[in-house]
This record gives sequence, C-alpha cells and structure tokens, in this order.
Amino acid sequence: MKRSTPKVLLALGALLMFTACATIAPPQPPSLELPKPPSDLRAMRKGDHVTLTWTAPSVTNDRQTIRNVGATRICRGLATQLTQCGGPVGEAAAQPSPTRSSKQKIIRSYIDPLPGQLQSDNPSAFVTYAIEVLNAAGRGAGLSNQVRVSLARTLRPPQDFAAHVTGQGVVLTWTNNIAAASPTSPVHYIYRVQRRPEGSSEQILVGEIPARSERSLSLTDSTIEWEKTYEYRAETVTVIAQENKPELEVEGDDTPEIKVFAHDVFPPAIPSGLQAVSSGPGQKTFVDLIWAPVTDVDLDGYNVYRHEEGEAPVKVNAEPVKTPAYRDANVMSGKRYFYSVSAVDVRGNESGRSEEASELVP
Repeated sequence: MKRSTPKVLLALGALLMFTACATIAPPQPPSLELPKPPSDLRAMRKGDHVTLTWTAPSVTNDRQTIRNVGATRICRGLATQLTQCGGPVGEAAAQPSPTRSSKQKIIRSYIDPLPGQLQSDNPSAFVTYAIEVLNAAGRGAGLSNQVRVSLARTLRPPQDFAAHVTGQGVVLTWTNNIAAASPTSPVHYIYRVQRRPEGSSEQILVGEIPARSERSLSLTDSTIEWEKTYEYRAETVTVIAQENKPELEVEGDDTPEIKVFAHDVFPPAIPSGLQAVSSGPGQKTFVDLIWAPVTDVDLDGYNVYRHEEGEAPVKVNAEPVKTPAYRDANVMSGKRYFYSVSAVDVRGNESGRSEEASELVP
C-alpha cells in the first residue's frame, strides 16, 4: 500500500488541475456600446451665439472601448434642469472617437445661434444646455452635465471705431451710443478694447471704459512696441449684478479688426531748463551745461549745439550724450558762446532745440 501512494497523489493532482481548467466565468451580457455621457460640457456666449465645448468620450457606459460613435445631440431648454433632450436644437456630426489607450483628448465643439426671441431684458433669465452622445445606432446613455447661459440682451459693438498712432501710443476712438445706466439698475455696460500682434492669436486687454453720457470716447494704448503691427477690436459688454455672487458678463459682438503699424516718427520732448556755467579764473577754460532730463522711454540721448554771435548753430558732440550734462572744453577765453540742446530717440527721431543759454568765457 505504501508503494502505491505516489501514484495516488499524482492522480489526484491531475484531477484537480483538469477541474481548475474547466472552471468557466459567468457569461457577460453583450455591450450596448452606449457612449459615456461627457461631464465637462462648457458654454461661452458672445453676442447671439453660444459656443459649446466638451471632451469626446473614449469609453462606453459599461467601461468598454468605443468602437462606433454616432452624432451628438444639442439640447437646450428654459428649465433649470433638463430631464431629457426632447427635440434637440442641433446635432454635431459623428467623428472618429479616441481609443481608450490614447492619452490625447479630443475636444469637440458646436456653435448654437441663440434666437432673438429668447433674449430678454430680464437680467435673471437663463437657458440650460446639455448634450447627448449617441452610438452608431442612434442610442445614448443620457445627458451630459448641464450648463446655464444668460439670456440678457447684448448690444451692438461700438460705432465709428478707429485708431491712429501718436507719440504716446495708439489712440482708439469710437462713438458712444448707450445711455448711462441708472445707479440702481442691476445692468450696466462697458466698452472693452483688445489687441493682438499680427500673426498671433493672443488677445491682449488694452482697457475698459464704462458707457457714460459722453458722446465721443477714446483710449490710448501706451504699451505697444514701436515698428510692430497690431490688430484692434472692440466690443460692448453687458454686466449684470448678482446678489452674493460676482458680476456676470455677457460679451457682445466685435467690431471689425483695425490693423495699425506702430511706426515711430515722433521725436522726444524738447529739453528744458538749460544752464551754462564757465570755468573760474586760473582754471583750464571750459563751459559746463546742465538741463532737465527728458523722460521718454525710448530716449537714446541728447545733441548739444553751439554758436557764436551771428553764426549758425553747430552740433559739438559726435555721439548722443547719455546724461543731461555736458562739458565743452573746446572754448577760448574772451568769447561768448550760445548753446541749445535737443533729444534723440533710439530710432533717430530728434526733437526741436531747447531755448538757448549763453556764457562768456573769462
């Protein structure tokens, strides 16, 4: 009996192995391939259009990789919470869906034209949006997260929007066609001006001005860089006060863009306060000049001019003087000299000359 024990154990082990291999998991129901509803729907309104954006789902509602995806229903309603899509207001066409292994998210978008009859003078009026992503058979797993968009009426962009270049920067002007809002009104309006460098999509805020009683309004963009091209646009923004919440802004449509080349042909300010003092007796002859500094940000330096009685002024410095002071050592005793100073910027634009100062060299 003891000699047969190994055979018995071997037989029992084989039996257990075959039994384990024969174990079958419970059958899984087939996937309905319903795309998982997006949870990051966002909405931005500008004028009469609402732009919706969301991340395209890559898995189904039962966590399977999406193989086929259909259109996306655009749902809109006046209810605070949508329970179903009902009659969709539009559809985003089907596009290839991202694979589950793909790390790159695909952002989808849809622009919904907001009907004029929905827009309201009631600052508390809102519309609710959601989307429903369908499979190839036209079935969905439900609505996405929901977002609310103000229905406040927006105004036309500023009229007569124009731009011209000055020594202080680009001056933007337009005509105000909005009456000043009552101090107690929850709604008021501002004009917003933005610019972008040519060839760039970056929008830079130039400034904002509230709609007031003045007919003509202007804004100076002094942050430009000379010898560059910019494109400017303006819009009217509806600002709504909300109780215990930040103000809500609804942007109106833009003006057409205005292209401006910031060409600097503007000289710096003319120096002032010029004084001349000659050397004392027994010293080597010279005349010291000092004047008030010019504060232009693109200042490169100063030029110094000198002449004697009845002669034309001649520049005495070979390179721009970098500080508001100069010593003229090329003078002779017994002569009176007349001096003036100009300012020069980095592009060679030169100001007019200052008032003259004279000095007799002892």
